[in-house]
Amino acid sequence: MAPAVAYFAVFHYGALFGYAIAFQDYVPFLGVGGSTWVGFDNFAQLVEDPAVWSAVVNTLQISGLQLVFFFPAPIALAIFLHSLTYGTVRRFVQSVVYLPHFISWVIVVALFQQMLGGAGLLNTWLADNGWHAIDIIGNPSAFQPLMVVQIIWKDCGWGTIIFLAALYQVNEQLYEASAIDGAGYWRRLWHVTLPGLRPIILLLFILKLGDILSVGFEQMFLQRDAFGPEVAEVLDTFVYYTGVAGGDWGYATAVGLVKGVLGAVLVFAANKVAHRIGEEGIYR
Repeated sequence: MAPAVAYFAVFHYGALFGYAIAFQDYVPFLGVGGSTWVGFDNFAQLVEDPAVWSAVVNTLQISGLQLVFFFPAPIALAIFLHSLTYGTVRRFVQSVVYLPHFISWVIVVALFQQMLGGAGLLNTWLADNGWHAIDIIGNPSAFQPLMVVQIIWKDCGWGTIIFLAALYQVNEQLYEASAIDGAGYWRRLWHVTLPGLRPIILLLFILKLGDILSVGFEQMFLQRDAFGPEVAEVLDTFVYYTGVAGGDWGYATAVGLVKGVLGAVLVFAANKVAHRIGEEGIYR
């Protein structure tokens, strides 16, 4: 366990001390000790900055779509895979749907551009058949649905691993007993399968709430310029362009700190609600 503990100690817990620059007018060559302390000025600027609130709205909209469409997708896929009778077919389908997870976002974005771009495969086929091209890549109104489609295609299969493991723990005798009592497929799904998945669904939902203000930096960063910052600027890209690219390190760190604190509050609150409804949550 020592390498893993050292990794988290240095790069996660040790890095928390870097949040000190959120209270400074930080200058990299002066360091934390030489930079001027400005108290809560960066946070006051954050509240009044319309660009931050625009990024917050974009982030919440994309996160909401992911919760509605992406979060249930691995559950449905796991139930489908678990229902397959032939083990060979199940293993083949699992291997196919897992593969996109190991493809980098650079390749995924390039693939979608080749398929859906102005000169992509879809529009080329439409033009060859005398139909009008469909404006997808670069169309601001298509940005959020496209982000959800991309993440479903890339990570839905990988997300089924935990749910499949939970399904294999459900007692098969429960299915047999319910079938003998006359329960059809949907009744067994509702009264046996989903209750067996409920603890892990709730656990992952709580963790997802903690990341609700983080929607995937690399995916957004690679497509921000194509769609425009008005719709594609999220908090992670705002922090990058403000701090790393713009040099306003203290202000960017303040935005990141607020995002982290709000995520922690959401996790604690959701865990408390889980306890009230009789579930374990992520901790006692």
